[in-house]
Amino acid sequence: MCYINIPDPVVISDKSDMMSSNKRGLVRMYKTLFELVVLIGVIGLSDGAIQRPDYDDTSTPEFFNPSWMAGIPDSWPLSEITMPGTHNTMALYGGALAECQSWSLASQLRAGVRFLDVRVRHVRGNLTIHHGVSYQRAHFGHVLEGVADFLNQHPSETVLMRLKEEFSETYDIYGAVVSYIHRYAHWDLLWHSRLMPTMGQARGKLIVLQDFSGPDLGMRYGSLDIADDWKVPTLLHVPEKWQSVHEHLEAAPAGNKAMIFLTYASGAGVFAYPNAIAQRINARVYDYLTAKMGQNQRFGIITMDFPAAPLIQMIIDFN
Repeated sequence: MCYINIPDPVVISDKSDMMSSNKRGLVRMYKTLFELVVLIGVIGLSDGAIQRPDYDDTSTPEFFNPSWMAGIPDSWPLSEITMPGTHNTMALYGGALAECQSWSLASQLRAGVRFLDVRVRHVRGNLTIHHGVSYQRAHFGHVLEGVADFLNQHPSETVLMRLKEEFSETYDIYGAVVSYIHRYAHWDLLWHSRLMPTMGQARGKLIVLQDFSGPDLGMRYGSLDIADDWKVPTLLHVPEKWQSVHEHLEAAPAGNKAMIFLTYASGAGVFAYPNAIAQRINARVYDYLTAKMGQNQRFGIITMDFPAAPLIQMIIDFN
């Protein structure tokens, strides 16, 4: 006779309950881990504005230095000048994930910033300023007017501007850019050459670093030696970001003097907001440069989110 061993229904129920309990536990664990990752991305953020020597998300710089290039000899090529810049210069709106600066364009220029990173959305000839999906309540004409006004008031200076298309994919912004230049500035404001200008040649000029196709408007953005490892998934990845910044800063003094070195200290990720990254990387840049003071080294352009006036001045002082 064949006997079939039928499990106790109570035992089956217990095993089923145990498996269900384990699944719920895993779900809770993954949810906790996800919340932790999100928390890691915003640790250090404050409801109040912060003004430190390296990081400033207040509305006004601690002090201004609008004419610092007056002290640069006319014979120096721009590639041998160390200068501060801002990443996503016009990104003042859109919440913590989109905002990269807290000072107006005028305040940035007066504080000593000489490299601008400008992103335009192209729709039927219109060029609005965007950071990704976030409209920045401005158009390219506002940028041109701001730069032209600044250079008119401070003719000893020059401004370099990386210009690229963002949040549109027309790959054809050249005509619109030229139209805006004629409408909101003037053609002679630009440096019209791919060649590296000297400081004397660049004074009073806007140098477009052209990150789009079309005839030459100025220098090509791709001709620079660039480090822009901007993807920082969480604050756990800050050491990797700093390694990229550190290596490029270390390479700049001995690098090709005929090339402009451009180092982005900025970064962001879904779980690491620009201000949280800047609070950490700017502090490391500040400490790094403090240790290098007095060595008269060329670092090129150091581009930041939420830079502070003392850090900007420290960069300028390497000239």
